[in-house]
Amino acid sequence: MSTPTPPERIRLARRQWLETGSVASGLITGPLQASWARCRDFGLAPEGRPQGAPHASAAQLARALEHRHALMAHAKPVMAFLNEQVQGSDSLVLLADAHGLLLHASGDAPFADRAARVALRPGALWSEQWRGTNAIGTALAEGAPVVVHAGEHYLARNGFLTCAAAPIADPAGQLLGVLDISGDRRGYHRHTLALARSGARMIEHQLFLDRFRAGLHLRLHAQMEGLGTVTEGLLALSEDGWVTGANTVALELLGLARPDIGAATVERVLGLDLRALLAHGAAPHALPRGGSAPLWMRLEPGQTLRRSPATPASPGRPAPALPATDAAWHPQDALAALDTGDAAFSALLARARKLLDKPAIPLLLQGESGTGKELLAKAIHSSSARRDKPFVAVNCAALPETLIEAELFGYCPGAFTGANRHGAPGRIREAHGGTLFLDEIGDMPLAMQARLLRVLQDRQVTPLGGGAAVDVDFRLICATHHRLKDEVAAGRFREDLYYRLNGLTLSLPPLRERSDLGELVARLLKAEAPERALGVCDEVMALFSRYRWPGNVRQLANVVRTAVALLDDEDDTLTLVQVGAELSEAQENAAGVAVPAALPSSGDLRQLADMRIRETLAAFDGNVSRAARQLGVSRNTLYRRLKGGSPGL
Repeated sequence: MSTPTPPERIRLARRQWLETGSVASGLITGPLQASWARCRDFGLAPEGRPQGAPHASAAQLARALEHRHALMAHAKPVMAFLNEQVQGSDSLVLLADAHGLLLHASGDAPFADRAARVALRPGALWSEQWRGTNAIGTALAEGAPVVVHAGEHYLARNGFLTCAAAPIADPAGQLLGVLDISGDRRGYHRHTLALARSGARMIEHQLFLDRFRAGLHLRLHAQMEGLGTVTEGLLALSEDGWVTGANTVALELLGLARPDIGAATVERVLGLDLRALLAHGAAPHALPRGGSAPLWMRLEPGQTLRRSPATPASPGRPAPALPATDAAWHPQDALAALDTGDAAFSALLARARKLLDKPAIPLLLQGESGTGKELLAKAIHSSSARRDKPFVAVNCAALPETLIEAELFGYCPGAFTGANRHGAPGRIREAHGGTLFLDEIGDMPLAMQARLLRVLQDRQVTPLGGGAAVDVDFRLICATHHRLKDEVAAGRFREDLYYRLNGLTLSLPPLRERSDLGELVARLLKAEAPERALGVCDEVMALFSRYRWPGNVRQLANVVRTAVALLDDEDDTLTLVQVGAELSEAQENAAGVAVPAALPSSGDLRQLADMRIRETLAAFDGNVSRAARQLGVSRNTLYRRLKGGSPGL
């Protein structure tokens, strides 16, 4: 489904489908016919008024955006870039999550108004189940880039659209969502799919570096000059030689599938063991590939490689005993990589490690928004013997109440209007053998709480609409920013379920209570600019230390990311010149959060940077070069600041 079906053929195919329920062989592509068949199974009618489809409320959309914060953060710049390429062509660039929920849209306003008439706007669900064959839903169903043009849409009311979409996967191979470019069918261009695919790859590239930049990984490309660009393949490796992450480019270069992540060794993939790779060092080198052109690669040892790796062992098997001199060392798995030196957080990780392979004991993660609950859940899964099995995350607050029961427990054929005639297994069954992560469990409706309790007690799940109960085996991790004891007292959460979930509670400390702020900042700087040795001045660290960080580590990451973007190429230190305005905006956005008196007000933060510049210039008798060196900025940065007309300058 990469090129549109000719108009005369699609008209004939639709007529045959409406009259006979089938299409002559060769008239349309196999994937398109398969999609139409799925839509029929969902009970959708191609003509006439469509059935009502769920639409997220403003609060539900806000929670979904919060849940997919990392995806949104990396997708927005890419979407802005794509908008520049298609500007004026009656087009929209859209981002959807793995359920088909539209998270963000940007583009030409006149076309956005037309698109809104068919609910092509944030908050709408565009899975095939509700919208028929369409680029977003069909890309999710097929797990591949697709074009759906004009009459190829199953629902006739969407026939004015031409859409191209590409899936976005995280480095572990899990589908995160879809990047889509939709426009008026008259403006179809054959390069639109290539744009969507390129955008999805750019997002995957940044998601990979976010997770593995500080770890051992390989950069891969067919040409040496392509290493270090957004067109490269990226492969993350554990210290015992297992492939722990990859982007789509790497999978295509190596002929791998997403299930190979966590299940293949680098020796099987490349024909070289990890010792041989390390022997090459960080210099680019070519890997011969028989009669094909060589594959260029560059090893990035990262910060987590603490010693030469041992011979790879199979996942789930115990590692060989370490020599006595290494008694204090343990492999740098995902859980250990989270340890940045805070005593309370280190103790929390140690407690989690003791229960890694005791799946009968559920874990409850509590903490404020932005403290890293899902990151910790993924690290626990990735460090356990179940790491090669599914990690299934469900945000109980982001799903509409009308969908959560079918989403979790699955459904039988004909369980409700629009149900797949073959039924659906549900997310709990998808987690069989692996880990089920229920985020924002405190927002689960009471009726669903009763059903979940039954599943946990019986270790069986019964799909919606009846049918035989199915045995399930999963490690359960739940997370919430609520105090569940308070929710129980208020009657909003079942007491029996609370005690069933509360095998071990891990309370993640807010950033303002952690002692590892300096190490976190250093890691964030390295992640944002791995090729530069960046630091922060004492005044900035003092501000960071006094600020309350209502958004916790997530907010700190945003502040550092923006400050690094404002830094000139010749500067290597974040100062009040970059951070002052950003932190003041962060403070202004933290409505209702008390700020210590020791922290200057929003306006004062900007003035503080100006005052520091004035004092430094006065100390050096107006010598801009010496003042710039003292402030840790370039002369250009200082001249620009002076020219900006700041008060008193």
